Amino acid sequence: MRLVESVAPLKEGRKKSAIDGCILLFVKFPGEGDVKTRLAKDIVPGFAETLYRNFVLDLLDTLKTGKWPIVINYHPPESGDAVSRWLGEEYLYAPQKGQDLGERMKNAFQHAFAAGFSKAVVIGSDMPDLEFSVLNKAFGALNSDDVVIGPAFDGGYYLMGFRQSCFLPKVFEDISWGTDSVFRDTLRVLGKKRCSVNMLPDLRDVDTIDDLRALYYRNRDTAFAESRTMKYISDSLKGGIHLWNKRAGD
Repeated sequence: MRLVESVAPLKEGRKKSAIDGCILLFVKFPGEGDVKTRLAKDIVPGFAETLYRNFVLDLLDTLKTGKWPIVINYHPPESGDAVSRWLGEEYLYAPQKGQDLGERMKNAFQHAFAAGFSKAVVIGSDMPDLEFSVLNKAFGALNSDDVVIGPAFDGGYYLMGFRQSCFLPKVFEDISWGTDSVFRDTLRVLGKKRCSVNMLPDLRDVDTIDDLRALYYRNRDTAFAESRTMKYISDSLKGGIHLWNKRAGD
């Protein structure tokens, strides 16, 4: 497993244009009952864990088509070997450190900037159909703006990015994580610091059964229809797992 401390020597051997930014992907090891807990309570045991594994693999398929190194920030901290066996040795790895999500994200950014990256973008693993174009826009925005943020349907955000010169740790402090005020409170902090903020499109991640249904229906006629996630959902429906009341004609 390549830990994030190995980024510095890796960076020296590559062109700056290909290594000036990195993606910080937050991942949980999918132990039983540890992932997608809000969704899991409405579905048969074991479904959420397999679904989440597909989420992460599909998202990585998208991310690795870009030029940016991917640092997988895993939780819990002792799961590093298990996560790297699951996802492979081609990525950089770092444990999530902190008491809450905000502290863990703050530390991940600080770690990336200390390793020499001039830009960093953090995303979660709750949006398996995130399009590559969104990442392109995010990194492009950081050429001129201090911060880039992607608001989520539930009042949080699915992406946050900073330029190293404008990093603001305060934005991760005193936030009520997991509530519908996260995005609003984050913008308030950024506004007080007069940071220039680039807003990405509103998107919907997957935390509940309604979110899962929305994911399925919005992707039936897209390229993502051939993904692991969509095939797993379709196979589960065909196998008699009642994820939701199917619409007429489906």
